[in-house]
Order: sequence, then structure tokens, then C-alpha cells
Amino acid sequence: MAKTVYDTEEIELQDGSVVTVRPLNIRLLREFMEVVQDVGTADDYLANMDKLVDACGIALKKQLPDLVANREKLEEALDVPTIWKILEIAGGIKMGDPNLLAAAVEAGETSI
Repeated sequence: MAKTVYDTEEIELQDGSVVTVRPLNIRLLREFMEVVQDVGTADDYLANMDKLVDACGIALKKQLPDLVANREKLEEALDVPTIWKILEIAGGIKMGDPNLLAAAVEAGETSI
């Protein structure tokens, strides 16, 4: 019997839909990381938020393609804690990790 080596988590979005978030495959992870690497490079908070929503769209597009196809509905379904959780599960990025935040401050990247 095969054993799954990754963890999944079922989360509820703001619109009430439930999705099982799992780590991204390599193809989607590349696309995801191209978007995430630019977060914090813009001076505009809204531009950074747009990038985070884009990253969540990549993470959710296989499970919720209709939601991801409608940007307005996607934004209505997300909040900041949910975005952070999706980034953590799908891409392995722990936005609230104190060690990550301390490293970012030390490196001069305080805009995350």
C-alpha cells in the first residue's frame, strides 16, 4: 500500500466553500514561486496584496477553478489568515513564522 508523504488540510473560505489544500506539484510550484518572490518588492500594499491573491489562485485553481476564474469572487473568499494558511500548505511558506520574520528584518526586508 502506498503511503502519502505530504500533509493536506481542509479549510473553509470566507464564502463558505471548503477546499482541501495540498502541497503544489513542481509545475505549479514554479508558477507560484514566481509570483511570491515579488511580494514585498512593491511599495504599494495593495500591489503586494494582489500578488498574494494571485499566489492563492495558483494554489487553488485545480480544486476550485470556477472561483479562481472570477477574481472578484476569489477576493471575497479570502482573508489574510486564510491567505497565510494557503501559502503555508501549498508552497511551504510560513508567513507568521517568527524565525522567518526575524530573518527578513535582519536582511532589511520589512515589507512582508
